[in-house]
Amino acid sequence: MSFVTVSGTKLVVGNEEIILRGAGLGGWMNMENFITGYPGCEFQVRDALADVLGTELSGFFFDKFLEYFFQDDDAKFFKSLGLNCIRLPFNYRHFEDDMSPRVMKNEGFKHLDRVIDICSKHGIYTILDLHAAPGGQNTGWHCDSGSHVANFWLHKDFQDRAVWLWTELALHYKDNSWIAGYNPLNEPAAASHTRVVSFYDRVHTAIRAVDRNHVIFWDGNTFASDFSHFGDVHKKWTNSAYSIHDYAEFGFPSSKENYSSTDEQRKRIRRSYEKKKAWMDERGLCVWNGEFGPVYARKEYDGDKTDEINKRRYKVLEDQLDMYKQDSLSWSIWLYKDIGFQGMVYRLAIDAWGADETYVQPTFQPIIDMLKKEVVPDEMDQRLYPWPVWKLPTRVGRLGRSILFSEYMIKEWAEHFRGKGKEELDLLAQSFKFDHCLHRDGLNRVLTDHAGL
Repeated sequence: MSFVTVSGTKLVVGNEEIILRGAGLGGWMNMENFITGYPGCEFQVRDALADVLGTELSGFFFDKFLEYFFQDDDAKFFKSLGLNCIRLPFNYRHFEDDMSPRVMKNEGFKHLDRVIDICSKHGIYTILDLHAAPGGQNTGWHCDSGSHVANFWLHKDFQDRAVWLWTELALHYKDNSWIAGYNPLNEPAAASHTRVVSFYDRVHTAIRAVDRNHVIFWDGNTFASDFSHFGDVHKKWTNSAYSIHDYAEFGFPSSKENYSSTDEQRKRIRRSYEKKKAWMDERGLCVWNGEFGPVYARKEYDGDKTDEINKRRYKVLEDQLDMYKQDSLSWSIWLYKDIGFQGMVYRLAIDAWGADETYVQPTFQPIIDMLKKEVVPDEMDQRLYPWPVWKLPTRVGRLGRSILFSEYMIKEWAEHFRGKGKEELDLLAQSFKFDHCLHRDGLNRVLTDHAGL
């Protein structure tokens, strides 16, 4: 079987163009709190559960969680929608321990190999995505660093370890043609933009020394939105595509207006999209949309307004997909499975991402007001990187909710597991099995309508 490769602006298999359309398996080998339902960061809840249950039982639970989260039934359903590619986010901690850097934990391949094999049997390509790198490559909770400081860009050894890991991964997967490619770093956010390009250059050299087969998908800086400092480096990189993340403001509760698909609203969605890929378009390069998609209302929070809200959110998605179809763009929606917030399937928030902040805003508003009045009254001084992705209220919310408040809730979360044996832990892990989940039918209809394979 031929490998997926880049030819000009297109992805091809042999001489035939292929458009990759699918979803990200977020919350799996890189757990995220809004996806699977826990406070704080993954390493914190893993440590807390080990304190409550002991290393053996906590390890058993997490291993079963990984096993049940994606199985053959998931792949069958995914393929039935007409989708053909799954992005596989993973955490470096599965392959390397911070106290034993550059020592491979071979058990990290257990579940990754299993899911790649399942997908290949159903004709589904995969893209490997380093979603959490040593030290944290961005200011978000999803790189599992426990901090809002992207230390990956401040310590060369963190970068050295990521280069080492990609060398090992490329050696392991270099002959697997069902892997469409490698996504070396999810959503980098480096105030010194040139450090992203320098690191990517090192990764390219390392991967190509052992693997010339696979496409490399490079995320732009500032959460996959900014290629303005990439210059002409693409001339050095072979078989490469460039990844944007194209979340539309209308798909979130924070949107200042309801979406009704007016000409002006569609123009705003397109302007944002075209700005992100302008560098690639100017140079005739291949673009992949690695993440996008609205979040959805839930009856327990939004009551009678739920269906109306979600109808608008589906329309946002439809308009985005129509736009991508015009450009023959490959895409990966975020995400496949969660606890009912955004996923295609879900089971019956301390994290703040995409949530309605109405109920907690009174707690944080006095802090925001005080900062604006007493500390940084000049609006220009409030523009700390990654502004404008993070404005001052966002920074207060992220540090307050996702770090400070959540840390004090981790112990309470872990205590719910106290006294449980293997049978009960296995049943809990099974809550994410496909046949225990509900389907977001409206979302899945939209995806099927636009799969067009």
